[in-house]
Amino acid sequence: MSSVNIKRRMRPGARFVIGVPYVWLLCLFLIPFVIVFKISFAEQELAIPPFSPLFNEDGSLHIVLQNYKDLFENYFPSLFTLLNPFTDSTGDNIYLLTYWLSIKTALTTTLICLLVGYPMAYAIAKSKPSVRNLLLLAVMLPFWTSFLLRVYAWMGLLGSNGIINNFLMDMGWISEPLDLFYNTFSLNLVMVYAYLPFMILPLYTQLSKLDHRLLEAAADLGAHPIKAFFTITLPLSRNGIIAGSMLVFIPSVGEYVIPELVGGPGNLMIGKVMWQAFFDQNNWPLASAIAVVMVLLLVVPIGLQQYYENRLSMKGKK
Repeated sequence: MSSVNIKRRMRPGARFVIGVPYVWLLCLFLIPFVIVFKISFAEQELAIPPFSPLFNEDGSLHIVLQNYKDLFENYFPSLFTLLNPFTDSTGDNIYLLTYWLSIKTALTTTLICLLVGYPMAYAIAKSKPSVRNLLLLAVMLPFWTSFLLRVYAWMGLLGSNGIINNFLMDMGWISEPLDLFYNTFSLNLVMVYAYLPFMILPLYTQLSKLDHRLLEAAADLGAHPIKAFFTITLPLSRNGIIAGSMLVFIPSVGEYVIPELVGGPGNLMIGKVMWQAFFDQNNWPLASAIAVVMVLLLVVPIGLQQYYENRLSMKGKK
């Protein structure tokens, strides 16, 4: 049946339900993004709002590209220096460094969440129905507490005078406090803790739909359980892996609270840079340009995912 016939037979109620997500995206993403995109081509001014208008009094267009020039100043030399394994220098472009650290931290968080969350989701999907609801409740239980309070709790656990160091010193296992807080270790640990449920739930949804008769057939044909996992279970859970990875990676890139409270000065991520540009420097055009580039960086993996999914669906139809 063609898409035209489907649209003709679609009832008004169905059109309304389908249109709600598009209206939501229009109001809460597209319109704000257009406003931020417009401000990124403005110039900082001592006014309210603190940026120049897009049109002059004579109606001519007033576009300033200096914000993007500042972002990409010495871009390629800084990129070469940043990727050079034989030097400890991070280059001259602070914005490139923060983008790099944000993406690296988000990728690390996503990978660890996948490695930890997949066995947990698989165990929940394989558990008895009476136990399964309790396990899902345990996964969602942290959401009942404020996100900020949970981060502060980790500060109390990992600090030099925190619960973990005090316990290890009281047991006589260490003589001085371990460096567990305000560094890359604490940043990755708290990021994984905060975003792990976003990986587990999509994986569980996909794994719970798995037809276990396929695994039984593979066992009857002599396939080892490990081989059956990599040839049957893992490919069939691909959509859950992609969905969970996107739910973890996208918000991790722009995370502000966790790097600010537990990351330390050596883990300056893009969320902190945008905060400083908006509120400390009162430079809305520069902060808007930073946000636009970050959104474009996030759109690329989403576009690649959609392209990959469309290719797979086309192959399946053929």
